[in-house]
Amino acid sequence: MEEGNCSEATEFIFSGLTDRPELQVPLFVLFLLIYIITLVGNGVMILLITIDSRLHTPMYFFLRNLSFCDLCYSTIIAPKMLQNFLAEKKSISHAACAVQMYFFVSFADLECLLLAVMAYDRYVAICNPLLYKVTMSRQLCSQLVAGVYAVGLVDALIETCCTFRLSFCRSNVINHFYCDIPPLLALSSSDTRISETVMLAFVGFIIVSSVVTILLSYVYIISSILRIRSAEGRRKAFSTCTCHLTVVGMFHGSQLFMYLRPPSSYSMNMDQIASVFYTLVIPMLNPLIYSFRNKEVKGALRKAVIKLLSKSG
Repeated sequence: MEEGNCSEATEFIFSGLTDRPELQVPLFVLFLLIYIITLVGNGVMILLITIDSRLHTPMYFFLRNLSFCDLCYSTIIAPKMLQNFLAEKKSISHAACAVQMYFFVSFADLECLLLAVMAYDRYVAICNPLLYKVTMSRQLCSQLVAGVYAVGLVDALIETCCTFRLSFCRSNVINHFYCDIPPLLALSSSDTRISETVMLAFVGFIIVSSVVTILLSYVYIISSILRIRSAEGRRKAFSTCTCHLTVVGMFHGSQLFMYLRPPSSYSMNMDQIASVFYTLVIPMLNPLIYSFRNKEVKGALRKAVIKLLSKSG
């Protein structure tokens, strides 16, 4: 169909996770619970790091930004998704879809790059412990986070513009539960080769640069740990990295599956499962992983609870 002979879509319809009516309410309850845990977990993490002076270190500065990113990341997707479980018409306007995509891509980039920055922080802490406070100064930490935000916001703007310059007059049904780039490219009636190339180039650069930074950091970290003579020293050094490695494995595993392949190979069922995992489940798990595996966070939480109970008593 010629683009000039068809009417442009003014709204999109989500196909959602399922079209079975009997599953809508159970899924609503499940994802509402996940979202509440995400809000509480990340909110508590941000609050603890802000109020406890013992956590005013570079590692927790980056962790606070990661929690903020997870909280926003989930909030971009979950409320609209929950609304659609109970709505007869799962629609979103053209403009709202573009806004959702922009902020989703922004925070996906932020999370990806923050994980790389956190790996570098662990490298400096373990490989150059005597210079750690000098190297990871407050100014450098702020500059790293500012750079991460700048890259994420600019990349999201470019990718959103490249996607929404296309025509969507063949169909307005998105085979997904939020506005993501691959399903929209599959939906477009325009030639998507330029948009596909831009997406693969930018996403590939961000993911690959993050993964390479993480891998190089841990090559040096492992090398330094193996040179530690005492088993207790090696265990203590490596324990500071296990939370980060767990989060990295979950996030990058799902990201690599989703994006580093052509949109022509897009599969609704598999991509939706991966999307649920990295947009909703990972933001819920991250604060739990860091709180359960980190003595300093658990100590700060215990201190805050005792202080709160003493005030209420």
